[in-house]
Parts: sequence; structure tokens; C-alpha cells
Amino acid sequence: MTVPLPPLPPTADDAYRPGGRSMADLVDAEHRTLLDLADRVTEPGLDPAGRRRVLDVLTAAVSRHLSAEEQYLFPATRAAVPESGELVAREIEADAALLAALKGLSGPDDAAVADVAERVRRHVGRVDALVTPLREVASDAELIRLGNRWEIAEEAAPTRPHPGTPARPPWNKIVEPAVGVVDKVRDAVTGRRTRLADLEHRRDA
Repeated sequence: MTVPLPPLPPTADDAYRPGGRSMADLVDAEHRTLLDLADRVTEPGLDPAGRRRVLDVLTAAVSRHLSAEEQYLFPATRAAVPESGELVAREIEADAALLAALKGLSGPDDAAVADVAERVRRHVGRVDALVTPLREVASDAELIRLGNRWEIAEEAAPTRPHPGTPARPPWNKIVEPAVGVVDKVRDAVTGRRTRLADLEHRRDA
């Protein structure tokens, strides 16, 4: 396969295995987290403040996930599985619609939140169908190298929905980190929580 990544070190051979986690495994783990958050944010009887906290974390998790996905998963899938091009294009449109739905939330309104949760669930199903053929054709080393870049991209990614930002390299790799800096400043100023650990800490308290 041909994946748009820097070459391996000159001394590497077919047995070379870089350290880190496979991008496919990262996607699977994050999808499970997103499904859990989608269930929690629509949980009957959850008080408005609790729903707002879960929604903040879900919004940040989706924003980071989609940013990394569009920077690395989609280009790699297009390169390695050419017949996936149409599915990737449709998923980019669906990602923009999901981000727009998140951005349009003015509060923890039950119907709007339920719509977002259902969009998240559909996203997971569609992207899982893209990851499966990528696993079949990519080597472990390639998936790990992509996973390393995925994790770096997520650290710099936005924590709020920005459906109007570029969704394809190279522009998303330039714009997303810049937008992410602004988001993180806003989060720090407002005290907004964006990590799953913040919810787990409250649940244990």
C-alpha cells in the first residue's frame, strides 16, 4: 500500500515495528468511548447539569476524534483501499453535519441531544466499515505509525465543533491545531471539562 507518511529510517527492514498503538485499535477504543458517552448523555433521569457535563465531554471527544480521522484515517484509507473513495467522501459530509449539530446545541435539549447521540452511533458503524479493509491491507508497522500521528493530532485538535474548517490535508493539518489552541484557552477560562476522566472523577466522588 501507499500511505502518505514520511519514510522509515534507512536501517529499517520488513521486521521493523515502531513503538505505539495501531491507529485501527485507537479508532476502535475511541468508538467504544463515544458510544458510551452517547448512551450516558441520553440517559433517562439525568439532571440538566449532569447532562451538560456529559455533553461537554462528548462534544470535545467527537471534535478531537473527527479531526484526527480526517487528517490520517481517511487519507490512508483512500490510498490503501481506492474503492473506498466514495464512502470516505460521504463520511466527510456526515462528519460536517455531526459537527454542525453539535454546534447548534444551545443547551441540553432532549430531542437535539438525542439526535446528536444517534448521529454518533451511525458514525461509528460507518467508519468501522472503513477500518476493516484498511486492517487487511496495511502492515502492523504502518498502522502503528499512523496511530502515533493520530495521537499527536488529537492532542492539538479542537475541543469544540468547527464544521467550516477544512476537512482534507494539507489545510486541516494547518488550521485544526490553530483552532485547537483557541478552544483550549476558552476551556481554561470557562472551566469547561473536556476529558472522560473528568466525568469518572465526579462519578467516584
